[in-house]
Amino acid sequence: MRARTTRRLGLSLSMGAEAAQGPFREPSRRLREPSLGPREPRPPSPRPGRPPTAAGASSAGRSAEGLPPPAGRPRRAGMTAPAEWLAGVRQRVDAKLDTYLQAKVDEAREVSPDSLELVEGIRDLTMRGGKRLRPVVLDAAYRCVAGTPEQDATTSAGAALELLQSYLLIHDDWMDQDDERRGGPAVHKIFRDAGHEAHLANALAILAGDLASAYAWELFLEAPFPHGSLAEATARFITIQKEVFFGQHLDLTANPDVARMHDLKTGSYTVRGPLLLGALLGGADAKQTEAFLAYGNPLGEAFQLADDLLGTFGDEGETGKPGDDLRHQKRTCLVAETERLLPPAERQALDALMAAEAPTDAQVEAASKLIIACGARANVEARLRSLLDQAHGALESAPFDGPGVAVLKHLAERLALRKS
Repeated sequence: MRARTTRRLGLSLSMGAEAAQGPFREPSRRLREPSLGPREPRPPSPRPGRPPTAAGASSAGRSAEGLPPPAGRPRRAGMTAPAEWLAGVRQRVDAKLDTYLQAKVDEAREVSPDSLELVEGIRDLTMRGGKRLRPVVLDAAYRCVAGTPEQDATTSAGAALELLQSYLLIHDDWMDQDDERRGGPAVHKIFRDAGHEAHLANALAILAGDLASAYAWELFLEAPFPHGSLAEATARFITIQKEVFFGQHLDLTANPDVARMHDLKTGSYTVRGPLLLGALLGGADAKQTEAFLAYGNPLGEAFQLADDLLGTFGDEGETGKPGDDLRHQKRTCLVAETERLLPPAERQALDALMAAEAPTDAQVEAASKLIIACGARANVEARLRSLLDQAHGALESAPFDGPGVAVLKHLAERLALRKS
């Protein structure tokens, strides 16, 4: 759920080692993590299933078929290339969602034919697309600690995260009155297009989001968490939601702390939360949990920086019209860093865009050039690379097996260096 703020906010943001303030400092005051331990390390699970997939380490030396095994360690029989692993997770989650939501359509029909539109709205948005990043993150963490995992062990929890995502997107689009999502109409727009007047369409969207949240919980409780860990997993799922709600509040109110807002809205439920849920599913011990946090916290920030860069400078063929974040006057780290670097007299192009009722293409182009010329883009890109290095570095001493580390390294690059 990308931050969408159209207010004119006076923020001062700083970079790297030059200052201790701004969007690139270590986020503070994170909600207290539910305890995930201490547990004694447990041996690999004897459960049947496919062995962990050999997801990639770094882009260097990657072949078309995938990554070589870690040095000194042969590739395990049956291990798959990163692309096959990613596709497998997505296919299983999509199949689960399709079957589950069809059952919910049948269930709603039994309640009342009028109830169908709520479920159809949820299904339309959920099955329309999306990268399924959160199930992929969850599955990667699980495979690091579960030994020879069951192929479908993460599917219900991963599908639950996707329905949580649908819930948040439905409400986010309604709050911002954004009429488009994933290349189609937002859910409140679906209801308007069906003939409902605006107030009722908005009310139905709120109900659809609430229903998607209930569905997320129903699927979550199907997940095969090890005996004794369901309470911890439930606490983690609750924490993900609380952090997103607080992050959304910061986004909607004046003078938000951009770094804190992004950590709560993006880092929590895109990276940190799914990692810890996967760790619980796999039976991680306390040291493994700490390693996941050391890896996931910088990666969550890197993901948001990549999002900001793509929203302003992404390739049109991959992300849509260049400069969309500026066109929607979003308060990104690029905007904040430009404001930090330049005095008001030198950032008139950006200020004019942020104050405009409807920014023009010429204003978007002028602001984009200013962001590049002042060095804000270069600073954000440098920070992203530094965060990716931190995530990789956290894996050097992580108590995971070689293939598990390769999975997480490949995943970090997919999240931080993505093109769309």
